[in-house]
Amino acid sequence: MTQSVYSAIRQELAADPQAALRGCTALLARNPDDAEAHRLAGRAWRAVGDDERAVAAELAAIDASVLDPVLVAAGRAMVEKRIEVAEPILRQRLRENPFDVAAIRMLAEVAGRLGRLGDAETLLRRALELAPGFVAARTNLALVLHRQARTLEALAELDRLSSDAPANAVLRAAALGRLGEFTEAIALYEQVLAQAGGDRQPRVWTSYGHALKTVGRQADAIAAYRRAIAIQPSLGDAWWSIANLKTVRLEVGDIAAMNAALADPEASEDDRMHLNFALAKALEDAGSPREAFDRYATANALRLRQQPYRAETTTRAVDRAIALYTPAFLASRAGQGCPAADPVFVLGMPRAGSTLIEQILSSHSQVEGTMELPDVIALVGELSDEGNYPAVVGTLPPERLRALGEAYLDRTRVQRREGKPLFIDKTPNNWLHAGLIHLMLPNARIVDARRHPLDCCYSNFRQHYAQGQTFAYDLTDVGRYYADYVRLMRHFDAVLPARIVRVIHEDLLDDPEGGTRALLAALDLPFEEACLRFHENARAVRTASSEQVRRPINRDGAGVWRAVDDRLEALRTALGPVLEDYAR
Repeated sequence: MTQSVYSAIRQELAADPQAALRGCTALLARNPDDAEAHRLAGRAWRAVGDDERAVAAELAAIDASVLDPVLVAAGRAMVEKRIEVAEPILRQRLRENPFDVAAIRMLAEVAGRLGRLGDAETLLRRALELAPGFVAARTNLALVLHRQARTLEALAELDRLSSDAPANAVLRAAALGRLGEFTEAIALYEQVLAQAGGDRQPRVWTSYGHALKTVGRQADAIAAYRRAIAIQPSLGDAWWSIANLKTVRLEVGDIAAMNAALADPEASEDDRMHLNFALAKALEDAGSPREAFDRYATANALRLRQQPYRAETTTRAVDRAIALYTPAFLASRAGQGCPAADPVFVLGMPRAGSTLIEQILSSHSQVEGTMELPDVIALVGELSDEGNYPAVVGTLPPERLRALGEAYLDRTRVQRREGKPLFIDKTPNNWLHAGLIHLMLPNARIVDARRHPLDCCYSNFRQHYAQGQTFAYDLTDVGRYYADYVRLMRHFDAVLPARIVRVIHEDLLDDPEGGTRALLAALDLPFEEACLRFHENARAVRTASSEQVRRPINRDGAGVWRAVDDRLEALRTALGPVLEDYAR
């Protein structure tokens, strides 16, 4: 009976919204928790031009949805991480009622958990179109935009929300940190911890610690991480954050505490992964490298289960790039693209010394250091929507290549605060897109940071990354990735001679001054003594090497693989010939 009444009201909405309102009023008199009646009332109020009452009705519909058995079932499945159960429930609901904004928001959360951020954004914008006052949907939209590195857009959405909500303040702090506004970000974290009860906020303490570490306040960062651990002893992220400082040792008592945390049945898989990484680092520092290797292997297996990787995908991507970027192809596009010479791209393998290079260069009066910028990869994503990448690059007219370069400069401008003529983008994974970088910004400088393959690959295996480096969790995968990277760089050496400046990490360690002078000369920069005193540079550093580059050049991380050499056969096999001739 009720369904037929809903149907009648829907038919009346366009022709006679006042009659539709009367029908909704009658339904709500019988059941004030009728979510669909509230939804229909919201549409009717909008039809008659009363937006204030429309918002009230829309929000009432959302509140009433918590009693909806269908959404309750979907929500339970999501809590239990059974996305494969929740998704069809929500899709069926939206086929039946495409105006159910609570279901739309929940489906957006499903899309976000599956990494389909574009789909999540589309759904959330639709939810807000139907219910502009839906705070949870706007908060989710800000988060989705932040996760897509669209920081200014995320902040714009947060501006429309109450600044008093702790979750909004924490997200704003994270967004400001991405823009390099660490003073304001740290103040926001402190405000949340003071107002929301710091003894109940272990993850906020951890995020606060990250911000403090980035600006070089190491002691304060450690105190924040330990405060998080005191509140939640099994919080693996906080333990790993201390271990990841590199220059700090976890003590015997810490090892016992981490083992106890691993024994806690309430510890999540994510906590166990972080704890194993942290415990491995502690055991390594304590002189037990083989026991540490076992912990690294356990942590990596857990991570690989969370983020599967297919090495063939990278190999095929390199094959396609080599096939596209031929001498004739590049020659036919000479002089195209945006002529600006502002960017210095430092790329290559992670853990290959790129942060050291960045710190040296950013100590120069003409060069500003920023961070690992996501903008090249974002542009690649947009091109991939237009056709198969990188083949689609071959279809781009000169004006489009120029527009891409200009778009990159526009996107990165928010990171440039010092007014220097050059700035650094040190996203290592940009090596796969060196051809596109050359075409859209032919005067940009490109530096390839390269390190001995066993040192580099084992360092990656020992490093937990928040995102983006899924090749690093298996020794065979990381070896194949390194070999593919070298293969593509050698191709560009052949088709674009001297275009890419190579810095061998070991050479820089052997002769810091000579290596620095050679790097600056290759980039057409005059030598400055400050570049040799890079460790005195007070800039914020947002990578795993942040504490290491605040000291003079040293060999602390070199040769760590030797202690477990007999367990690296899979890595050696995957590297193949590049193991012996990596430096050429």
